[in-house]
Amino acid sequence: MWVFGYGSLIWNPEFPVAERRIARAPGWRRSFCMRSIHHRGSVQAPGLVLALDQAPGAHCDGVAFRVAPGAEAETLAGLRERELISSAYLEVTLALQAPQGALQALAYVIDPHHAQYCGGLALEEQAQIIAQATGGRGTNRDYLWSTTAHLAELGIADDELDWLAARVRALCDAG
Repeated sequence: MWVFGYGSLIWNPEFPVAERRIARAPGWRRSFCMRSIHHRGSVQAPGLVLALDQAPGAHCDGVAFRVAPGAEAETLAGLRERELISSAYLEVTLALQAPQGALQALAYVIDPHHAQYCGGLALEEQAQIIAQATGGRGTNRDYLWSTTAHLAELGIADDELDWLAARVRALCDAG
């Protein structure tokens, strides 16, 4: 069983991992396009979390995790509890490209018809939200900064996230 991480799963999978591979999901882009009312925000003050948003011609680089043998059922239950806390994510199987070859992985992608979907927000608006929001798993800014730091460690470029990280730091330093 493989699981594709493109956000917090990269640095906090919360399941036993047998193997990691850098992998690409063609036709998808990593985006702060989901309002978070649980983990990184609240109903009163939603934050933003990353999701895979379908985008023909785009791609998202992330990490494919092979679940440790024997831990598949427990991992699936844990992922569903974590990722499907609301119905904004859809559980899908994606065809990924990795240097070692193609593979199929479980992934959580945004439902563009869900009320929490907010694709197309301007980067400045995203930064303003992320700088302020806090939820059950901590601040929205720490989520952003941890994700960008781990992507950099892995050599995965994401100019949009890098810009957001710098802008949110500036907003927090000024505040």
